[in-house]
Amino acid sequence: MALGRGLGELLGEVESAYENSTGNTKSGIRKIDVSAIKANPNQPRKIFDEEKLQELSESIKEHGLLQPVVVVENSDGKFTLVAGERRLRAHKIAKIDKIKAIIIDADDFKLRELALIENIQRDDLNIIELAYCYAQLLNEHNITHEELSKKVFKSRASITNTLRLLQLNSYVQQLLATEKISAGHAKVMIGLTNDEQKMVADSIIGQKLSVRETEKLVKELKEKTNEKSKKEKNQQSYNIAPLKNLMGKLQESNLKVKVEKNYFKIEFNSQEDIDKITSYFNLQS
Repeated sequence: MALGRGLGELLGEVESAYENSTGNTKSGIRKIDVSAIKANPNQPRKIFDEEKLQELSESIKEHGLLQPVVVVENSDGKFTLVAGERRLRAHKIAKIDKIKAIIIDADDFKLRELALIENIQRDDLNIIELAYCYAQLLNEHNITHEELSKKVFKSRASITNTLRLLQLNSYVQQLLATEKISAGHAKVMIGLTNDEQKMVADSIIGQKLSVRETEKLVKELKEKTNEKSKKEKNQQSYNIAPLKNLMGKLQESNLKVKVEKNYFKIEFNSQEDIDKITSYFNLQS
């Protein structure tokens, strides 16, 4: 199914619901029990700012809900939330039993599609959740970054850069999602190991590093890693046990023997020493 067609159909239903609100019909805005609404299992939002939820809750208590949530009615008479989880959570915090809702018809695929794109277009997801939304839409609808950019009105470069953040480990993603670090900080860490990412992230928070300072730290870290890698490459590990046995036997013949770097050296100071060496190795002129 085409991404745009499913979205267009659903948004058309939402607009009709607003325009033809009867208060009782399935297509209109109704007040339904908060307890009758279950969360959308495909909701991309994973992290909610409790302080902002509290602020929204206070606003709803004072001014009422200005924008209804969107739900789909299930066969058991209950509802599944399509859009508006922050508003639903705020109602629960405010202990308000009923909530304004627009009821629409949608199959499971459309439900997921609308939840993802509605959140992207509202721009109320944190950047990590936004990245997961992009990834889900790309994977499930088999579209390119360019096609997605036209659907959600975001630049292709912006989508690609946001998706790259998913290469970061969960520790850094969590800090980014909760705005402990910025996207600018996070982008610098892409490509580092998990341990390096954690070290840099902790340094950003503990030392209040700017993005420029973080770039310098990561550059120094990469230089050290490269230097260490070169050194390890040049210092290959060899099993020299057989040589040690040989050294012992040669030393028993009063020959001076030693291993230096990639060399095995036997020192001779007389013709007698040369004869010992040639006889040991069965060498003949």
